[in-house]
Amino acid sequence: MIRLTIPSIDEADLAAVREALASGYLVQGPRVAAFEQAVAGRAGAAHAVAVSNCTAALHLALMALGIGRGDAVIVTAYSWVATANVIELCGAKPVFVDIRPDTFNLDPEQLESALEYAGSVKAVLPVHTFGQMADMQEIIELAGRSGVPVVEDAACALGATRGGRGAGTCGTMGCFSFHPRKAVTTGEGGTVVTDDAALASRLRALRNHGQDPDSPSPDFILPGFNCRMTEFQAALGLTQMAKLDRIIAARRKLAAHYDELLSGTPLEPPAVAPGSEPVYQSYVALMPCGAAERRAGLIRAMKERGIETTIGTWHMPMTTYFRERYGYKSGDFPVADDVFERSITLPLYETLTLEQQEEVVAALLACLSDAGA
Repeated sequence: MIRLTIPSIDEADLAAVREALASGYLVQGPRVAAFEQAVAGRAGAAHAVAVSNCTAALHLALMALGIGRGDAVIVTAYSWVATANVIELCGAKPVFVDIRPDTFNLDPEQLESALEYAGSVKAVLPVHTFGQMADMQEIIELAGRSGVPVVEDAACALGATRGGRGAGTCGTMGCFSFHPRKAVTTGEGGTVVTDDAALASRLRALRNHGQDPDSPSPDFILPGFNCRMTEFQAALGLTQMAKLDRIIAARRKLAAHYDELLSGTPLEPPAVAPGSEPVYQSYVALMPCGAAERRAGLIRAMKERGIETTIGTWHMPMTTYFRERYGYKSGDFPVADDVFERSITLPLYETLTLEQQEEVVAALLACLSDAGA
């Protein structure tokens, strides 16, 4: 089976986790602190706050800004559902905007309209879709005119750059994921980065039952959560971070080979914006329009051939909860409608071979032909 993804785990990772487990010190200790320093240094931020997963990172980031009932948060229509769920969990309303047809990222033109329409907007939450940065220069400028902070969902994008700026450090806060489908992993895990010391302190309190992180003796200053990262997760994260540049380089090389293989075929390879250096958390191509309704069958047919594929990600306003709660319908977000229906994710991981990529594309073209597309 050619898997969709395989984390880059080696003996150094296993040894680090064994050492952490053997120490008996398992929750949020010196390894977590070292991991935070490594992420902050790589991202180029003053502070990093490690948490249990990126959903927690996004949730705490919004809470740290004081977002709650009656507020609105502008968010892309096309992402994993956690991006919108955390807005609801704060008691706020997600205001979805459509995406660009090339990069699948939030469309700044749509953002400008949403900022003018929704007067209760308290934050903008763009996503760096599949590891390619959104147009942060334009997003920051538009949000800044309205005095609205920007929280980057950079879950897929640690190490990505655009116009010389790194993912996660353009806005007020940035949130990274270390899920196994990301370039480097801690199993589950997430981190919020920021240059704002007060926000970092509030995030540390929110992740740890509301305990004041700056008090010399235990004190609880707000109602918080238990979103702490474990020491063995951080131990794995430290050895993974040491390999990040190597893994990103491998993914970029593999993505370029997929681009070559798909050239001249009915499939559209992912576009890369000028000045953008993606990290390719996923390689997501677009199938021809006639094949969209056959995608589920095509994914099954690929699996029967021993190759894992999947959809791109989710059209969040059209999932049952958001559709029924807010009355969204097909056509409200035409670009996301199209991208969601036609996107397909191909296998991508550091040890994938060029020969396996050729097998993937040959099988995909055969399945498309069999489906009459």
